[in-house]
Amino acid sequence: MAFTKKFNLSKTEDGQYVESHNQDEAEFDEKNATPDVDVDVTENLSLEKAIDTYKKIRENKDDISEKEQETIEMECEKIRNREIIDVDEIHEPAEIDSEGKVVTGPPTLTRFESARIMGARALQLSLGAPPFISLPKDATTSLDIAIKELEERVIPITIRRTLPNGDYQNIPITNFK
Repeated sequence: MAFTKKFNLSKTEDGQYVESHNQDEAEFDEKNATPDVDVDVTENLSLEKAIDTYKKIRENKDDISEKEQETIEMECEKIRNREIIDVDEIHEPAEIDSEGKVVTGPPTLTRFESARIMGARALQLSLGAPPFISLPKDATTSLDIAIKELEERVIPITIRRTLPNGDYQNIPITNFK
């Protein structure tokens, strides 16, 4: 069963719209249920309330000329005639092709990216992965080796930088300065 809500909109003397409910007229009706009409009326009601608020803000002065009043009414009419966008179009994330240039974010590795790379590589080295460089004499931990590998840009890794809309750019570590 669908519930149909009947109500009237009336404009008061001060120009505001008031929704008047009549409990006796509310009835259950399967055949004549019109949910779209209720939504449209509610949207129109909220739009009119917003326009009334806009008018109050603009007419805040004590004495307002007829020309200013006309301007306000024209602006309110523009607001009423605007197209309301309910849902944005669905955006499919896509890869940004930049031909070897870094176009998303700074041209250097951020401290977060370098920390993640060094931590992941140090873990690999501590678990027995072979180093990509000859071991430095001053290296005492796997983190020291990972830092040297990152400085020499020999780690085969790609950074994915993602934009808020889902688009992304895959950047090889050799492309960073």
